[in-house]
Formats: sequence, structure tokens, C-alpha cells
Amino acid sequence: MILKVLLIGAFVGIVVGSLGAGGGILSVPILVYILGQDPHQATGLSLIIVGLTAAVSLATRARSGNVAWREGSLFALAGLVGTWAGSTLGPLVPARALMLSFCALLAVVAVFMVRSQLRPSTSSSLDEAGDTSGDKGSWTLATMFRVIALATLTGFLTGFFGVGGGFAIVPALHLALRYPMKKASATSLLVMLITAAFGLTSRLLAGTLTITPEAGVMVALFAAASMGGGIAGARLTKRVSNRVLGLVFAALLAIVAISTLVATLT
Repeated sequence: MILKVLLIGAFVGIVVGSLGAGGGILSVPILVYILGQDPHQATGLSLIIVGLTAAVSLATRARSGNVAWREGSLFALAGLVGTWAGSTLGPLVPARALMLSFCALLAVVAVFMVRSQLRPSTSSSLDEAGDTSGDKGSWTLATMFRVIALATLTGFLTGFFGVGGGFAIVPALHLALRYPMKKASATSLLVMLITAAFGLTSRLLAGTLTITPEAGVMVALFAAASMGGGIAGARLTKRVSNRVLGLVFAALLAIVAISTLVATLT
């Protein structure tokens, strides 16, 4: 069991470090269907794993200069209300409905990501020109409202599903704010760290998360391996293009959606 947890944790860490997402969408199904945790408990435990992995991955990615610190912090802080609402509502939803909603959301995001990467004009312009939304002069009132709306939505998803939010944050930064994939995935780590910490705190204060000694040991091993994988994954991004990163991200969402749907229905 220990070896299994360590191997799985390392894999999840590599995905998080390289894509700026995937921790929650992988760790929640793994905790439920492989490690035998209750779905509601799994969503809380995953926040610990995601938060720690995002922290070490962020430290590595920050050296590349791709982290938009100001915009990422604003995005995360604006989403805290949504995170609180999601954390409060999530435990009230039946476990089966929670997992089926999770699958549907992943499928929708995957479709949008594939469409974005297969449009030469969109992906090429982003890769070559980068984004300008982070410049002080280009942040119009409409852009600010859009950021707040997107942040609130992703914050809600983070709290509701118990995930770091990267699966929603990366598409939001890439598709709506026009960040290149490398910058979107790196900035997503900052947002994931802040929102995961807030979501976990909300659950602890509300008394909806109880960690048994056995679960504590498992999460500690999982998180340790995931943090190691996160450092390795963060370094892998230097060798791939923005488009490849986007397509891999979409493929990951689709795979997790299908496998989780099959496991839930059977």
C-alpha cells in the first residue's frame, strides 16, 4: 500500500507541476476509487495534497518568470467568496451526484481547451505575442468584471469539488484572459495554493473534515511524493510548446472524466 501511494503521489505531482492543474481531478478519484476514502472526505484530503504540491511547484516555476503574481493573487482573492460557498454546499450534495457533476464539468472544459488549441489563429497569436492583459494600462473595467466573475466561479468549483481549481483556472486564464499556456499554468499554481488553503480552512472551521490517523499517514505519504513529482514536472515545461501543453491538458481532463464516470456508474 505504501509503495502504491508513493507512486501515485509522484505521478500526480508531475502532472500538477507541468500543467498547473490536475492535482484535484486526479487525487479525488484516486482517493475514492483506489485508496477507499469517502467522497466527501476525499475532497477535503485532496486540498492538503494539492496545496502542498502547488507550493513546491510554484517555487520552481517562479524562476522562469511565467508567474503573474499580481493578477494571480487578485484572481485568487476575488474567488474566496466562491470557495467558501462551494465548501459549504459540497458536503450537502449526495456523493454520486457530486462525482457525476465532476465528470460533466471536466468534459465541458476539455472540449473548450481542444477547440482553443486547434484554432491556429488563436493559439499561434498567444504563443508568439504572449498576453497583454497583465499590463496595468490594459486592465479595463470590463476586464476586471470578467476576472471577478471567472474567479468567483473557479473558487466555487474549488470548494465544491475539493480540488485545487487548476482544471478551471488554467482555461480561464488561457481562454478568457489570453495568457499563453505556460504562463496560465504557472500562474494557476499561485491561485491553487491560495484557494486550496482557504477551502481547507473553511472545512476545518465548519467541522466537515475529520482526519483519522490512518488517513493522516496516507495523506502525508501521498503529499510528500506529490511534492517531489511537482518539482520534476515544473522543470518539464521548459521542453514543450504552449500548444502541446494545452492539448495534453485537454487530454488529461478527458481521460479523468471518462474513467471517473465509468467507476461511478459501475
